[in-house]
Amino acid sequence: MTRFTDRRQWSGEGFAAVVRIEVERATTRDMRRRNRSTLLSELFFRGPLSRHDLSRITGLSAATASSVTGELLQEGLIIEAGQIDSDGGRPRVLLRVNPDFGRLVGADVGETGVKVELFDLAMHRLATVDEPLPSSRPDPEAVAGQLLAGIREVLGGTDPADVIGIGIGVPGTVEQSDPVRVHAPTIGWRGISLDGLLRDGGLTAPLFVENGAKSLGQAEMWFGAGRGAANAVIVLVGSGVGAAVITNGTLYRGASSSAGEWGHTTVVYGGRQCRCGARGCLEAYVGAEGILDRYRQVKPDLVRGTDELADVAALIDAGTPEADAILSETAGMLGAGIGNLVNLFNPERVVLGGWAGLALGARLLPQIRAAAGEQALEHPFGQVSIELCELGPDAVAFGAATLPMAELLRRASRP
Repeated sequence: MTRFTDRRQWSGEGFAAVVRIEVERATTRDMRRRNRSTLLSELFFRGPLSRHDLSRITGLSAATASSVTGELLQEGLIIEAGQIDSDGGRPRVLLRVNPDFGRLVGADVGETGVKVELFDLAMHRLATVDEPLPSSRPDPEAVAGQLLAGIREVLGGTDPADVIGIGIGVPGTVEQSDPVRVHAPTIGWRGISLDGLLRDGGLTAPLFVENGAKSLGQAEMWFGAGRGAANAVIVLVGSGVGAAVITNGTLYRGASSSAGEWGHTTVVYGGRQCRCGARGCLEAYVGAEGILDRYRQVKPDLVRGTDELADVAALIDAGTPEADAILSETAGMLGAGIGNLVNLFNPERVVLGGWAGLALGARLLPQIRAAAGEQALEHPFGQVSIELCELGPDAVAFGAATLPMAELLRRASRP
């Protein structure tokens, strides 16, 4: 079986375009499946559409579009969604993906909590469970237990046969091997088979485990600030720092899926100690923990809180010279890091997300852009836009739910 991770298309319109290219390369035996995938993808990203629209957009013949959509209708993957007038002829029937064909689960294993959400196939959120982690270095089995409990709660009485798949975003590097391994030294995980722990706990639905920044990246490329860009970098700044690098519409993974560990690039040689063990990492300066730790060094009376989000928000709103100095340095470091991304990958768009990234960006985006411009080469910087994520601070779980959805679109049948 072709795994979702073998080949990924990260922009919504680009996803359908690549499927169309694959149609040209397919054998006769595969052509029907490719046509199904092409039409289903167009309906998901652009629907509702008529059969005439589908034929025009995809280049498939009217007969093929009609025949394949007939199959998809009969199987319940798509449904009729009203009619529109045509030029001088009978009204055209509109088609769309059936939101009730199945259910998707997306989970975010953050560094402070576990969020599990349930979606229909129109990506409408149906249920949410949010629980804090008991430790900054949580036991993998305990996290698997929290995930299992959250998944069961959001599914409620859902028929297991209706679950298309479960996507999980995690910190650290996800080695897409068999079994999938999670390497997250900042929380003490080294080569953890999270999917194996979930299987041992009784989970039988298709599982997709991915780095949280990459999950966020897919969500923003499909539905958020990355739409329409073929070359983009989606960055996540929370407790940790990461990035999803998209080149020509495809996620860049590297040799062992660790590409995008932007937070562990060096910005100050011999600088602050990072949680990964190295010194001078970007994360040690712009990650929430690094920001708050630097503030405590100049304000020793700052009480260490248990809610990083509240602490960062308080720092941003403090208005004191000490707080403003920390924020100014953070904006400079974050801008320098983005400048490095511009020089390395020449993106047309950089999207800043994650709960800390959005909080900082709401206050400091002009300074961040200016710092990036000072560090980046003039020509590529003149071609890039730096924007905030559109899907909010909790988009990793949403992005994780798109992982099984992408497999459904590629197969045009249940994974």
